[in-house]
Amino acid sequence: MNDKIDLSTIETLSCKQQVVRAVRFNIDGAYCLTCGADKKIKLWNPYSKLLLKTYGGHANEVLDAAGSCDSSHIISGSADKSVILWDVTTGQPLRRYRGHASSVTCIKYNEESTMAVSGSIDNTVCFWDVISRRQEPVQVLKDAKDTITSVQVTDHEVLTSSVDCHTRLYDLRVGKMLSDYIGHVVTFASLTHDGQCYILSCADSTIKLFDKDSGELLNTFSGHDSKDYMLENAVNEKDSHIISGSASGEVFYWDLVSSTCTQKLVHSNKKPVVSLSHHPTDNYLLTACEDEVKLWGVPKMEE
Repeated sequence: MNDKIDLSTIETLSCKQQVVRAVRFNIDGAYCLTCGADKKIKLWNPYSKLLLKTYGGHANEVLDAAGSCDSSHIISGSADKSVILWDVTTGQPLRRYRGHASSVTCIKYNEESTMAVSGSIDNTVCFWDVISRRQEPVQVLKDAKDTITSVQVTDHEVLTSSVDCHTRLYDLRVGKMLSDYIGHVVTFASLTHDGQCYILSCADSTIKLFDKDSGELLNTFSGHDSKDYMLENAVNEKDSHIISGSASGEVFYWDLVSSTCTQKLVHSNKKPVVSLSHHPTDNYLLTACEDEVKLWGVPKMEE
């Protein structure tokens, strides 16, 4: 069975946000968020290119955002050191959390969206109770020795990556932390959908696949160029392909098992594709390059 289906551009969003720092699908893939250097977050229907709402309240670039599990709230982190909880419908900031001493680089919700987890240039990871009125973090993780580049949250685990060349996996049920030295700056860490492996984008222009339980290196993917960019990675909805942008403006698809590059999408000519987001259950991909976001998918056959 040949799994290869060529993706092509379905829509192009001109975001008018100076530079899009992050693009994120929401929980069911119906909408997406773009985080801008213009200090704003925009909510889109990417399939119809419809801008639904703009959220303004940060005092500096927005570096990451996430939608809650019922899509009623957005949580965002910014270079202004703050985390903001937004009401999706009204567009108003509900709470502003200040606990980081520097830019908030990454943010995620837990599965029930009762807690937000943020990472920062101040080397810490903060847990915020978004249900109560509590203003200070519930917990602060201070294990990293350098900038936190990404956080991923499952029902009981938090995976962090850092410029200190380590990933750290926190098991919240037993209060245990596993630290792995990777040997290179880790710019982004994600988990496969089955939760068994983690995918690490490294500053040496490789992506490494590790078995989560044993810590064994299963595969290495290369061909793209990371230069000095904080490249993100993604896995497709079937856990069959690893995806990454490149400083060259291309998007690479690798077969997870064989590590061969099966497809290259060209978003731009020589401008880096730093942020991307894969649809949770369907074959769609969002890529961000400068001020433009592209939606990739399989063109629908004409009836």
